[in-house]
Amino acid sequence: MTPIDLSLELPACDPSRRYVRPLAPRADGLVAFEFSIGWPELAVELLLPRPAFAEFCAANRVQQLDAPSPNQNPQETRE
Repeated sequence: MTPIDLSLELPACDPSRRYVRPLAPRADGLVAFEFSIGWPELAVELLLPRPAFAEFCAANRVQQLDAPSPNQNPQETRE
């Protein structure tokens, strides 16, 4: 078994920073978005109705990240 290199330095994580990245628009009234805490690169994908999304963003005091362009893979846009 190969030992794991624990000397890898990760970027600093500030858990007070919250991020949302809107994904492709949806016709059903839901907002698809990625939400992350601390690191914008590590996100979960969520769906909320538009009013609930606005409340979620306000409650979490999020920083909104750019949405991926239509011909770009969302994985390529992560910071």
